[in-house]
Amino acid sequence: MQSVLFEINGRAILLGEFLVAAVVAALFFMFLIVVLVLRGQSARRREAMARSIRAAELEMQISRMMQAQSEQVGRISELGISAQARESELARTLNERLDQVTMRLGQSVEASTKTTSDSLSALQERLAVIDAAQKNITELSGQVVSLQYILSDKQSRGAFGQGRMETIIADGLPSDSYDFQPTLSNGKRPDCLIRLPNTSRAIVVDAKFPLEAFSALQEAHEAASIKEAAARIRADMAKHISDISSKYFLPGETQDMAIMFVPSESIYATLYESFEGVIQKAYRARIIIVSPNMLMLAVHTMQAVLKDARMREQAHLIQIEVVRLMQDVHRLKTRVFNLEKHFAQANADIDQILISADKITNRGRKIENVELAEDAEEAIAADTGGPKLVAGE
Repeated sequence: MQSVLFEINGRAILLGEFLVAAVVAALFFMFLIVVLVLRGQSARRREAMARSIRAAELEMQISRMMQAQSEQVGRISELGISAQARESELARTLNERLDQVTMRLGQSVEASTKTTSDSLSALQERLAVIDAAQKNITELSGQVVSLQYILSDKQSRGAFGQGRMETIIADGLPSDSYDFQPTLSNGKRPDCLIRLPNTSRAIVVDAKFPLEAFSALQEAHEAASIKEAAARIRADMAKHISDISSKYFLPGETQDMAIMFVPSESIYATLYESFEGVIQKAYRARIIIVSPNMLMLAVHTMQAVLKDARMREQAHLIQIEVVRLMQDVHRLKTRVFNLEKHFAQANADIDQILISADKITNRGRKIENVELAEDAEEAIAADTGGPKLVAGE
């Protein structure tokens, strides 16, 4: 591809065209010089010669110009090749950089996608846990509302307290040591009777409690309403203590001490913190107020008492079994002693067998080596314990 030297009126002048035009121009000038020389006269020969010289000089200048132009074209071509190589190298470098950036971008996008996916999975799991917790809270709210409805009714409240009390007692005491809702001789029916050993008088457990006044105390916010609710609690508790004393204290049938079960630790704490007078009044009336934890502790204590009583009842049987156990130990000792004697006799027999074996081995070695003694008969008699053999016998 020829290089463009310059442009004239928008037309590109190539190097070849320029060279052709220069050669044509040179020939044209030479032709003119020849014509002028042929047509000129002698007077003009010098002028023609000068023109020829000038034309030759001009031709030489044109040749030099063409040579310089050729060198310039070569340099321009070399610059073009170098520029093309640099352009190719730059394109290759850009492509490599673009590939590296694309690969890094892909890896970054993949890592970001994985991280986002993991985060979304973890978020989904947490949302599932939150949904389950929300569901449990909703169910618990329903149960609390149901419990509040149960505790708002006196009969339902009694059944609730009765159920908790029965569960604690049934889990801790033998089934023959208590009765639920039995009938006393006066026709009254306590929630539970617990029978202790060595006495016919049972302990009464009452599971009913006045909740309305405590609910009013929790809902009260003003000093007057709080005072009114506290007074109502004192009145209701005093009546409940009096009812237990009058209904369930029967001489010869029940103990002169009863248990009032409060199936709420918060109410029990409120009583002991804010109503010390009610607690003292219950103590004076020989009524013990217990919470679920306190009732469980009392049941464990009763369980230990019942266990001790049963062990005392079975003491003679235990003594008989101990005597039998000692007899079995004595028999075992005798049999072990007999076994030891058998082992001692067996050891002695084994020692005698080993001695005989050694003698047999020695005899066999002598026979093998032909080392028979002259007094073989005496040796045999000595070994067997028999009489000596003499010649002719």
